[in-house]
Amino acid sequence: MNKHFLSKRHVEFRDTDMAGIVHFSVFFTYMEQAEHELLRSVGMSVVHEIDGQKISWPRVAAECNYLRAIKFEQIITVQVSILRIGDKSVTYRFRFFESEQEIANGKITAVCCYFVHGSRPISVVIPDSVRSLLHEYLE
Repeated sequence: MNKHFLSKRHVEFRDTDMAGIVHFSVFFTYMEQAEHELLRSVGMSVVHEIDGQKISWPRVAAECNYLRAIKFEQIITVQVSILRIGDKSVTYRFRFFESEQEIANGKITAVCCYFVHGSRPISVVIPDSVRSLLHEYLE
């Protein structure tokens, strides 16, 4: 089994709903933030230049399954791994924990794209240099 990337955070008051629990939509923000942290940890960014071309990773699919509620001030750990590295896309797996209990899990699929000012993103094959950086997190 390859390694997982771990991100810890306090639940902020702004993340909660009127019932005092984290609003479902916030989990998608947590996943995106953890993905960005993983990319920075390997020397990349969600917007990165390779061989003079700007690449980024638009999302094409996202899901989250909720197992139990969390509240303001709790500390959560987001565990990130990669389920699949395709020709042009990466599918990340996210598992959320509070203490030892899993509270949610989800997935995001992002497509590698070139960005040219004033035009639509163009999906491209993931460069080998990027693939090798992400490979250590592949399940």
